[in-house]
Amino acid sequence: MKVRASDEVWRLLYEPLTRRWGVALMRYLARTADGDALLGDDDGVVPLEAAVPEHTSVRDALPAAAAGTLPGADDATAERTPRGNYSLGAPVAEPGKLFGIGLNYVEHAGDLSEDAPEEPASFFKPTTAATGPGGPIRLPPAEISDRVTAEAELAVVIGRTCRNVDAADADDVIAGYVPVIDMTAEDILQRNPRFLTRSKSFDTFLVFGPHIAMPEPGADLADTTVRTVIDGETIAENVVGNMTFSPRELVAYHSDVMTLQPGDVISTGTPGAGVIEPGSHVRAEVDGFGGVAADVTR
Repeated sequence: MKVRASDEVWRLLYEPLTRRWGVALMRYLARTADGDALLGDDDGVVPLEAAVPEHTSVRDALPAAAAGTLPGADDATAERTPRGNYSLGAPVAEPGKLFGIGLNYVEHAGDLSEDAPEEPASFFKPTTAATGPGGPIRLPPAEISDRVTAEAELAVVIGRTCRNVDAADADDVIAGYVPVIDMTAEDILQRNPRFLTRSKSFDTFLVFGPHIAMPEPGADLADTTVRTVIDGETIAENVVGNMTFSPRELVAYHSDVMTLQPGDVISTGTPGAGVIEPGSHVRAEVDGFGGVAADVTR
């Protein structure tokens, strides 16, 4: 499903990245629904190849994004185009490993009568679960699951192959951040906690996009608000500073377990989830980094 973002939608989602917060223009990488790579900022976008001819895809550009050597739109041979002119897909066509983190906000753990884990409670989702902006999120047949929840998260996109990274050096391997909506077939999980993988792995159970935001290295994320919105109602919100494990700590932790590679995605946990049904409209809002939305169907 292609989603064309109107100028007004772009303004509401992306202008606050800089204008409202009074910081430098946020740069980002994006990919059209037809697969064309874009580089831009709040003033518009250019074809990625117009700025970096050797990079033909967003994945190609991830190492340079992590290294801080990716040029800006000002360096392109093409003029900026308004972002609302494009229908956007997932920013990485074929993401790598998809990590989820459970109970990473202390308050969310308390809401579920759980203790916050002493180590990151991570799990994998298959790449087939990933879909782009707009979705749609397709619920499984009711006889398989009749209680699915959706939750907003801030995710980290890895830009460079790495192992045993210190949290203090994590920015050297992070290409950027992306808003995501994560789904859980909650009734399946409630039957048995060992069914976590099944409950998280249905097709379209991770809405990923619409861009990879690239803040300046060392940017303070603590006051960044993550908000789950369903049918216009804010279901839950919290700030990154209230995570048990910060995004940089999560990168370090998982790099001690396995090699991380460009295109791997670590969703850092949610402040809370809400039940969704056919006809619902879900939005993940991450202040300063944009948002992603999708409709729900069965």
